[in-house]
Amino acid sequence: MMKYLQNLGKSLMLPVAVLPAAAILMGIGYAIDSDGWGSENVFAAFLISGGSAILDFIPILFAVGVAIGMTRDKDGPAALSGLVGYLVITTVLSSENAANLLQISSDAVNPAFGAIQNVFIGILSGGIAAALYNRFSNVKLPDALAFFSGKRLVPILTAAAMLAVSVVMLFVWPVLYSGLVSFGTFISDLGALGAGLYGFFNRLLIPTGLHHALNNVFWFDLAGINDIGNFWSGNGEKGITGMYQAGFFPIMMFGLPAAALAMYHTALTKRKKQAASLLMATAFASFLTGVTEPIEFAFMFLAPALYVVHAALTGISLAVAAMFGWTAGFSFSAGLIDFILSFQLPLANQPYMLLIQGLVIAVIYYFLFRFLIVKFNMKTPGREDDDVEEVLIGNTVNSSETGTSTTGKDRFAMMAEKIYDGLGGASNIRSIDNCATRLRLEVNDMDAVDQNKIKTAGVPGVNVVGKHSIQVIVGTQVQFVADEVKKLHDEK
Repeated sequence: MMKYLQNLGKSLMLPVAVLPAAAILMGIGYAIDSDGWGSENVFAAFLISGGSAILDFIPILFAVGVAIGMTRDKDGPAALSGLVGYLVITTVLSSENAANLLQISSDAVNPAFGAIQNVFIGILSGGIAAALYNRFSNVKLPDALAFFSGKRLVPILTAAAMLAVSVVMLFVWPVLYSGLVSFGTFISDLGALGAGLYGFFNRLLIPTGLHHALNNVFWFDLAGINDIGNFWSGNGEKGITGMYQAGFFPIMMFGLPAAALAMYHTALTKRKKQAASLLMATAFASFLTGVTEPIEFAFMFLAPALYVVHAALTGISLAVAAMFGWTAGFSFSAGLIDFILSFQLPLANQPYMLLIQGLVIAVIYYFLFRFLIVKFNMKTPGREDDDVEEVLIGNTVNSSETGTSTTGKDRFAMMAEKIYDGLGGASNIRSIDNCATRLRLEVNDMDAVDQNKIKTAGVPGVNVVGKHSIQVIVGTQVQFVADEVKKLHDEK
């Protein structure tokens, strides 16, 4: 299970890498036109629309990312299948269609169906598509149906599978959503403790997208709280209104950036630069705009226990801010931009104390994350198992290693030929895949593999990890070698 979650986390790295730029675009656009959200400033509208084009479709990005990342071949049909699966279930279970399926009026449709386009559904669709691809992408149908054989069969099967899932979710999804709404209404009567519980479950539910159900209870007028609307309109009680927002500022502006620093400092030496590029961007997005999904998805599946710690610290932050009556609010998210905009509002109560709380939170996050990561060898960005061994230095291979002097595609092709021959050729190779630094291969007979021949390609090492599984450590240029190996295999 843990290995599955780590593979899932790695598959989300591609879409996650896109999110910080989108968050920053929206944050800057909103700062330029905080009242009109772009309606009163053309340049702000330009930035906001550009950023929202990505952020508004995070579930689709995850559906495609999971479908690609969880399959053996990382192939286009897998991505298409993930998208097909997502479109099927979100269309079938849209509010309008749900009313028709349940034979009720549109006014009586459970609000859950209005929130069906969420991260959980995206990951579910991608996961199902990946499983079907791995199982059926090599199936050969009778000649009359040969056009739909193999990889072309997978999107069709995914569509059918998601129809079946839609039938189940037609009844399960409203129960989950409504249950969370009822739970949120219950904890709203618990004062500061309730704020803490809300903060904890808000973060804990991020991977599923169900946090929106809780948000509707506390932030909007679903249960009469309307914390965001009342705070910005000035209709409420100072020190109370805003209690379901204030505690997020120390987390998003200080806690998560400190966690990113801890993950960078604990990354493997040879992976620090790559980890830094991701973590710095996600930390900046969290601090400036309050968009935390990029950094949270960077470790929630790689180190789920660490994510639970993060959720607990978020709950503590909201409880502390509510206990002392420190309030600030946001209309976008709890980043620097919204903090500055809300600082002088009538219901803002000692908001500067949230900055002091944030500094304390940052210290806790940094040292606690660093301790836990090292103590339990958590696989945060830069510490993945696939990247433990040494990688090639630079982009060249000596003539003594390859038998000739060459660069670019020719060099990788020559490396691939030696690796391919050492693996035993077409008859012995089952599947070809790669991670950040390694070729990951499945072979029929490990005895037919000539490791010495593989090493003549100039690779740092070969690692046998199972009866049929072998890894060839190539380095950061592994993608180009993998492409050449696949090309050789396709030609046989």
